[in-house]
Amino acid sequence: MKIVIIGRGRLATNLEHALLSAGHEVVSINSRTLEALPLEADVFVVAVKDAALADVIHVATKGRENQLFVHTAGSMPMDLFKGLTAHYGVFYPMQTFSKERLVDFNDISVFVETNDEVSMERLKMLAATLTPHIYELDSEGRKHLHLAAVFACNFVNHCYALSAEVLKAKGLPFSVMLPLVDETARKVHELAPKDAQTGPAVRDDQNVMQMQVAMLAETPAVQHIYEALSNDIQRLADNHD
Repeated sequence: MKIVIIGRGRLATNLEHALLSAGHEVVSINSRTLEALPLEADVFVVAVKDAALADVIHVATKGRENQLFVHTAGSMPMDLFKGLTAHYGVFYPMQTFSKERLVDFNDISVFVETNDEVSMERLKMLAATLTPHIYELDSEGRKHLHLAAVFACNFVNHCYALSAEVLKAKGLPFSVMLPLVDETARKVHELAPKDAQTGPAVRDDQNVMQMQVAMLAETPAVQHIYEALSNDIQRLADNHD
């Protein structure tokens, strides 16, 4: 297929590499240079930040009202395209992306939504060249999926950053945490997250928690995060089936 990607960010970079590796013809366009945008393609993929999405779509679809356009945003509705093009949808690869590290799309789940069956068939054909993990999901469901991903990825990564700050204060590298990080991730492949939980909060070890709260006295924001997370770990443990 001929695929046009609008955007040069982390997802766009990874998607372009995956599509080229799968044998597709890919034209990559920076969202600031839309005058170079082709008039026709099998799929136009708008992969820009959420705040710019509506504006880019409005410009990109002009003169291409019969083309298939999709965006890649987890939390944005499909209907951003409504009234601007006849065929549209969402192609959402749920993964964390970096330009410095290309990911294997074969391991990624791709969630698709379209406004018509012909577009759905084309998107599924495209997705099948990248991954066997393809799901239909509407905009409301995708909003919840994205929220879950924020907890599972973004907030977890922020906790890594906080851990690195604690270690840095004592001259220790974050690499000492990697075996722990890796085993924690491996466990939830086999256990429900609640069943995999360990640590002082789930044990209700008040002595340790009070000591650690006191250690964070000079960083009240981090202290609050520690207390909030500990309280919520206990809430889930109390509600454990």
